Amino acid sequence: MRADDLREIFLFDGLSADQVGELIAAGTEVHFDVGDTLFTEGDPADFWWVLLDGQVELLCRTGHEVLVVSVMDRPGVWAGGFRAWADTAGYLSTGRGARPGRMLRIPAAALGDLVRAWSPFAVHLIEGFFQTVRNMEALSRQREALVALGTLAAGLAHELNNPAAAAVRAVGELHDTAETLLGSLTRLAERSLPADRFVAIDTLRRELGAGSAAADPLAAADREDELSDWLDTHGVGGAWRIASPLAAGGASVEWCERAAAVLDAGTLEPGLEWVASTLAVGTLLAEVKESTGRVSALVTAVKSYSQVDRASLQLTDLTEGLESTLVMLGHKLRGGVTVVRDYGAGVPRIEANPGELNQVWTNIIDNAIDAMHASGTLRVSTRAVTGGVLVEIGDTGQGMPPNVQAHAFDAFFTTKDVGQGTGLGLDISRRIVERHKGRITIESEPGRTVLRVQLPVRQTKGQ
Repeated sequence: MRADDLREIFLFDGLSADQVGELIAAGTEVHFDVGDTLFTEGDPADFWWVLLDGQVELLCRTGHEVLVVSVMDRPGVWAGGFRAWADTAGYLSTGRGARPGRMLRIPAAALGDLVRAWSPFAVHLIEGFFQTVRNMEALSRQREALVALGTLAAGLAHELNNPAAAAVRAVGELHDTAETLLGSLTRLAERSLPADRFVAIDTLRRELGAGSAAADPLAAADREDELSDWLDTHGVGGAWRIASPLAAGGASVEWCERAAAVLDAGTLEPGLEWVASTLAVGTLLAEVKESTGRVSALVTAVKSYSQVDRASLQLTDLTEGLESTLVMLGHKLRGGVTVVRDYGAGVPRIEANPGELNQVWTNIIDNAIDAMHASGTLRVSTRAVTGGVLVEIGDTGQGMPPNVQAHAFDAFFTTKDVGQGTGLGLDISRRIVERHKGRITIESEPGRTVLRVQLPVRQTKGQ
């Protein structure tokens, strides 16, 4: 390669012979043929590539396709070399030979040193511009993460509110009911209820269940009215308060007659009040158990979703991650969304970062719910495929037209209204899936959209 050959190329117009010589000395002439890969999208941009002759296609992955986005066919066009200005920059596309030719390959570090020596001011401009663009992208991605975190936090608060409120209400009622129970026992003792009669009324109590009477609401209301009438007729005070738990426990007028045969006129009211209180205590304790159990299940789901205290790369059950994600988005599923689960048998655990994959499931499911306007069917399925696992998440929304599908995984592309989306969710998901050596694709038509994520069972060594 001669200096005069380079000086004929427009890119080097204005450089002195010495400067061109320095470029030649720092670089290497690389010959390529059709189909040869010169550099790969996403890899560190450690070299600056200048076309001398021939033709190079520039390819980018868009969704499930690899498309030719540009062609280098004019001597002097260049690609890469970004690490001359930033230590972590990567190639923006893949360069593949389209016609045999040659390229000048110069290490990015050497390019940076030469340009700094020739024109420090130009370097300041380049570095400033490059850093500004990177900062804008980083801020946008940070905003996407904060929006997602806020959505999940609001959803979790909503999910926790109902069981927590139910537990607080039940505990408050439990305190009053326990006081009533103790008061009725005191009155029975004051009225000298014999031990054998107390045992007899306790035996009758055991025939009933704590809110376990299986009946429709109308039948339960009718039974409560009958018990209230019976209690009023027998001079039992607070009939409305006693009748409800007795009816819920399955008591009938016949049962009350048997209880009256055991108790006398002075002990009938405190005796039935004691029975009703024990039934109410059992019902309230069951409510507390159910409510706190739901809170505990939510905490477990959050721990599973966030992967607290777990290694980043581990054998992962994808079903567990999908289920915890559905819990986290539960507030958006209520009302009009029907979830259909189709988890295949024999789906293997895969080697992955479960926290990152949960982010993928969150982005896809959240988009699916929005696409259906919170009304439709969400289908989540898994199945084993050769060498890996396939996850499908489908919705019954209006679908994506071809022009939207083509850009669905592009950064900052969104079809949502201003302020409702940043266009980074699927871009981030694609990057995560590809980092796991998998692929993500879209199939869409009106009334049916399916996103498929295929992941290998094992990661390539060194990943």
